[in-house]
Amino acid sequence: MSYTAPPVKVGFRGLLFDMDGTIIDSTAAVVNHWHTVGAEIGMDPKVILRTSHGRRSIDILKVLAPEKANWDYVRYMEGLLPKLHGEDAVEIPGARTLLDSLIAARAPWAIVTSGTEPLVNGWLDRIKLPHPEHLVTAESVKNGKPDPACYNLGKQRLNLGGDDSSSSPDVIVFEDSPAGILSGKAAGCKVIGLVTSHTLDQVVAAQPDWIIEDLRSVEMVECAGGVVTLQISNALAQ
Repeated sequence: MSYTAPPVKVGFRGLLFDMDGTIIDSTAAVVNHWHTVGAEIGMDPKVILRTSHGRRSIDILKVLAPEKANWDYVRYMEGLLPKLHGEDAVEIPGARTLLDSLIAARAPWAIVTSGTEPLVNGWLDRIKLPHPEHLVTAESVKNGKPDPACYNLGKQRLNLGGDDSSSSPDVIVFEDSPAGILSGKAAGCKVIGLVTSHTLDQVVAAQPDWIIEDLRSVEMVECAGGVVTLQISNALAQ
């Protein structure tokens, strides 16, 4: 397998982006963060990190430290992350160009993330990436990824569907984690999987519709008649 698939053009009525591993890469910051939290709760951070990416902190804490599994604590600790470890995060290649083109064309897009609102806004401010008009965060839904609730809500925020998991092939999800890919698929959306935070085998196993290395492979061609046309280049040829 190699990233040599020929370019394809596909149209969608809305775009939903995960954040960490999709728009920004804060892996080093998150590792440092969970080392701090692990010391607080008396848990080996390596145990936490095995399953933390793409999942809400509150869901992890419900299992590992139930006494800390409340929104006040989670919002506080995640809000500190960009302040304490801001130098450890960078944008995913191609993210800024793609988001700027969507904004210039007034295309409908949103961020749908397992992070809390203080974490999302903290990172976007720190890296100076654009804030979306529509945002779905960890606090927005009862169940986190791989449950489809967050992406169903994202569709609803863009006026592209209700709060159920009915098929939405005209909505594209950008994800890097298996949990997020499964969430987008369960919401009936097409999914582009990025190989940024997990191995290629892990991303392939989650069965996204396209697999790319980063967002340099995605270009907005036009936005007309309520349809955003994307060109996907150098996807994985299987």
